[in-house]
This record gives sequence, structure tokens and C-alpha cells, in this order.
Amino acid sequence: MADLEKASGDLLERLTKVLEERKQASPEQSYVAKLHHKGQDAILKKIGEESCELVMASKDQDPAKVIAETADLWFHSLVLLGWHGLTAADVLAELDRRMGLSGLVEKANRPQ
Repeated sequence: MADLEKASGDLLERLTKVLEERKQASPEQSYVAKLHHKGQDAILKKIGEESCELVMASKDQDPAKVIAETADLWFHSLVLLGWHGLTAADVLAELDRRMGLSGLVEKANRPQ
């Protein structure tokens, strides 16, 4: 498990760095730059599309598609985090904070 944690943390750090660099690239040469250039609505649209595609892949019971669509959704979620000046580390910190909490208790403690 420690190897998985290190590998996934390293990958998320590398991805975050690449996404940040590509935000500054030419929209004609970078998909990430193109999304940022189009604005938040374009990023949100992609997240909506990828979410639906993940649901459909799951309904089709196709593990390979579930993995591929989850990767697409995570990727676009990372792009959205970058739009807000946030990183995967911010999300991981929140998940870490929630570790050991019952999901029901955590949800009940959220501000209304």
C-alpha cells in the first residue's frame, strides 16, 4: 500500500505540474490551454460529459471503459482545480481529514 501511495502521489504531483504549465501554453497547441481559454463553462461541460460517460460505462458493465472514463473524469477535475488555483494535494488533504470519520457523521457536520 505504501508503494501505491507514493506512486499515486508522485503521479498527481507530476500531473499537477504539467497541467499548470499547459495552462500557459497556446490554445492551438494544448488541450488544457484551450479549455482554460474557453473558460470555466467549457471545463464544466467536459466534466458533465465525462460523468455521464462514466455512468454509461458502469451501466454497460465494461471494466475497461469504467477505468478509461474515470481517468477522463479525474483529468478534467484536475483541470477544474487548476482553474480555481487548487491542486490535487488540496483534495487529498480533505480526504485525509475525513479518514476515520463515518460518511454519515461527516455529511451531518457539513454547514447547511
